[in-house]
Amino acid sequence: MHKPSHKDFSCIINMLDSVKRIQEYSGRFKDADEFYNDTKSFDASMMNFIVIGEMADKLSKELLRETSDQIDWLKVKGFRNIIAHNYFGIDAEEVWQIIRNSLPKLRQDLESIIE
Repeated sequence: MHKPSHKDFSCIINMLDSVKRIQEYSGRFKDADEFYNDTKSFDASMMNFIVIGEMADKLSKELLRETSDQIDWLKVKGFRNIIAHNYFGIDAEEVWQIIRNSLPKLRQDLESIIE
């Protein structure tokens, strides 16, 4: 893979910042219900998922194509749309599972793109 453009690099850095914030905001909770009931942490995390999706939408077609085997960009953008357009229909357990199971890999994959 070639070196990301300045714009792509900035977007990836913003995405990583948001991933780290979500992990920080959710890290002290033991389950989805506890996390969901702390509305500040939950809402802040949802906003950061939106940022991740927005930044993914700004990435160059070239970078998206080169990294599509690593990252399912359609899912990243799609989750942003679910949060933005169906906020009160969000399943806290699904969000919890994404944070616990998918976010660490996304973080690792994003870090590998900019190394």
